[in-house]
Amino acid sequence: MATKPRPKKPVAKQAKASRRVRTKPLVARTVGWREWVGLPDLGVSHVKAKLDTGARTSALHAFEIEAFRKRGEDWVRFVIHPAQRDDSLAVKCEAKLIDQRMVTNSGGHRENRYVISTALTVGPESWPIELTLTNRDEMGFRMLVGRRAMHRRLIIDPARSFLADKVLDTPAAIADTPENDAPQRPARLARKPRPEHATQDEEE
Repeated sequence: MATKPRPKKPVAKQAKASRRVRTKPLVARTVGWREWVGLPDLGVSHVKAKLDTGARTSALHAFEIEAFRKRGEDWVRFVIHPAQRDDSLAVKCEAKLIDQRMVTNSGGHRENRYVISTALTVGPESWPIELTLTNRDEMGFRMLVGRRAMHRRLIIDPARSFLADKVLDTPAAIADTPENDAPQRPARLARKPRPEHATQDEEE
């Protein structure tokens, strides 16, 4: 008598090994205590900034600051002077408003500031940061980069300056928006670094 063939047991399919997506680890760049940085979203290719680990918040010198509504969202328009100690170049900017925040500066003065998100460029790298808008006309730098913006990105060598980029310190080299009709002047090299104690700035 012929025997019936035994049914084969189903073979369990092996689960495919999940592919791990390898992300490139962040490598912190060593920079000086002051650097040329860019704000491409605002049309500014270079602005001289102080990198300050004692400041938590980043700040940009701005004036004629005005909040408005655009496509149902809160925006802010403002004007900046990207060239240090030179008011001949004015850049009109607009950015989406993300917050209003109380900030205390090194003098103990509390100020309610508008906060925007914009790209910061240091050397060949760029990443988004939060930036407060305030009048820094009496400060030594038009921009202050705080530790939130530098976290895991930058390491400061307090004895060095301008390690990331060196540019000509002229309005033509600083702004790249076509609407700015600043007079063209002969290019001059960036001034030699002064001793650190000669620069006064706020620590927020």
